[in-house]
Amino acid sequence: MLPRRKPQTNETIRKAMLGLFRKFFSSRFGVAITLAFLVLIAIAFASADVTGSQFGGITGGGGETVATVGKSKIGANDVEQTAQAAFQNAQQQQATLTMQEFLGDEGLDQLVGSMIQRLAIWEWGKQHGMAVSNRLIGSELAQIPAFQGPDGKFNEQTYRQAIAQRRLTEQAVRDDLSKGLMARQVLTPASFGATMPNDVLMRYVALFKEKREGAIAILPSALFAPKDKPDDKTIKAYYDSHKADFTRPERRTIRYAIVSDADLKDVRKPTDAEIKKRYDDNSAVYAPTETRSLTQLIVPDEDTARKIAAEAGKGTSLDTAAKAQGLATSRLVEVSKDSLAGQTTQDIADAAFKANEGTVLPVTKGPLGWLVLRVDAIQKHPGKTLEQARPEIEKALTTDYLRKAMSDQAADADDKFSTGSSLTDVAKDLGVTVNTTQPLVSDGTVYGKANEKAPDDVQDLLKAAFAMDREGAPQVASVAKGEKFAIFDVGQITPSAPAPLAEIKQDVERAYMIDEGSKAAKKASDKVLAALGKGKSINDALKEAGVRLPPPDHISMTREQLAQTGNRVPPPLALMFSMAKGTSKRLEAPRKMGWFVVSLDKIIPGEVKPDDPLIKSGASDLNKVLGREYSDQLRQAITRDIGSKRNPKAMAAVRKQLLGGR
Repeated sequence: MLPRRKPQTNETIRKAMLGLFRKFFSSRFGVAITLAFLVLIAIAFASADVTGSQFGGITGGGGETVATVGKSKIGANDVEQTAQAAFQNAQQQQATLTMQEFLGDEGLDQLVGSMIQRLAIWEWGKQHGMAVSNRLIGSELAQIPAFQGPDGKFNEQTYRQAIAQRRLTEQAVRDDLSKGLMARQVLTPASFGATMPNDVLMRYVALFKEKREGAIAILPSALFAPKDKPDDKTIKAYYDSHKADFTRPERRTIRYAIVSDADLKDVRKPTDAEIKKRYDDNSAVYAPTETRSLTQLIVPDEDTARKIAAEAGKGTSLDTAAKAQGLATSRLVEVSKDSLAGQTTQDIADAAFKANEGTVLPVTKGPLGWLVLRVDAIQKHPGKTLEQARPEIEKALTTDYLRKAMSDQAADADDKFSTGSSLTDVAKDLGVTVNTTQPLVSDGTVYGKANEKAPDDVQDLLKAAFAMDREGAPQVASVAKGEKFAIFDVGQITPSAPAPLAEIKQDVERAYMIDEGSKAAKKASDKVLAALGKGKSINDALKEAGVRLPPPDHISMTREQLAQTGNRVPPPLALMFSMAKGTSKRLEAPRKMGWFVVSLDKIIPGEVKPDDPLIKSGASDLNKVLGREYSDQLRQAITRDIGSKRNPKAMAAVRKQLLGGR
């Protein structure tokens, strides 16, 4: 009845233990938005997909004021655009997600709360003399994948094209990055070096070692189902009162044709002059450069930093010296001088790039604490001549011309559709073939074939196809992250409706029998629970059900062993580990297949040995959880200090707008 135990691993156990705490720090919008670092920009350019969505520009408080934070305001446009960007990002993980589901009952309140906290931190930072330099903003821009060229480095042309496609101004982008970076400067020190007290850690580890003993029995609905089949009148009455259970989802066929690079004709090749111009425009990219790989340690106080640096200077590895003080180093791999200056200071970067390999730099005060740096390796990059760079430049220019040709073709197809051309006619002009899918439901599954999905390219069309209000209205859409485009329409729409009784009579009869059996099993479980309450054993109590039941599972398990089931803990076991000693409870099985009776006899406190590996592995992660809690508390305190006020009417208007006027 219950899953067979798998061999346990410390990693599985560690993750399960952390699950006890993470629920306290989660939200619908995730840590990225909760922490409010680079909210609009980071989401807008998620996965470097800047062409596949219709995210609007940052308007700097446009529209009616939704909230006032100190002396600043958050406009309705800001909230709407942030919500749209977050929603699009969430849809990349769950294609069928709707805005209604995304916002839920409190989603918009959470989002506005995050925006308020972010703006409050900005106001607070300015009040206390903090600032964000243009150099640091430039460093952040250089790390956003959407702004990088074919060589993986920041490309000015790509950057300007990207923000133009999002209808963003450069000032808006820089302002948004400034606020996110200010939040990082303010909040990171609060979480740095957080250490869970050992007594608390030991209590949680002991909780994980706790053992519970009891029993789980099931009363299957099938054993309590009526012996005689229901007559037609009974089936009809059951069907009429449970039509929602037998409703078939809306399904649609999609007619589509995909246009790829291979279908484009007469795409020109880059000329020698164009290749040279691209080379000259990006001379800094191809010039000789030097990067360095470093080990970095940020220490809260100067004395500790100097002690660690001294140990490292004597030959002890910086990692080892840091661990002796309960700290951890980080790696900076092949960073440029400008990048290092953006993360630290110009003086620190200059010193790091003058030092020899293996040198531990003198302790210096950095933006986030006292900095200890070790030069691990020096990488000399000779750069490239025009001829050496020609193949990659030619490839990049060819890709640009292909993208432009594809964009022009897509625009031309869209123009033709707007003047009445059919899908077939436009496909013929483009030289592509129109295909028709099988009937699909909104998540892309083929209707009636749960294990069969629509083709990958069609998955990108589902949202638009299911938003169409009629058949035969062709559209153009980008697919495969802008590498192709599709022309498509809806071939046939079959509305959601209950299946005719005549077609599903056997299914209705089976559902009726299970439903009746479930009701009877529930009544029988009442008798079993009553017997258990009087002190009877589980075996004797089950006899009160009136039918011969499967023998119960006797459970003797620790929370540590429970972790072996991963994220799929059987509900009866989860219930057992939340009950009080000496109690019994009932739990319905999935799909009305019966009722579980869970009885807990003993709770045996856990014992932890001093050398238990779970102590060490759990401490690091629990320290991070504690650090996030400190950061969260600081964020909330700053927000209270700055002060904020929401406009409920404006928020209601934004919610209505996001939901399409509903």
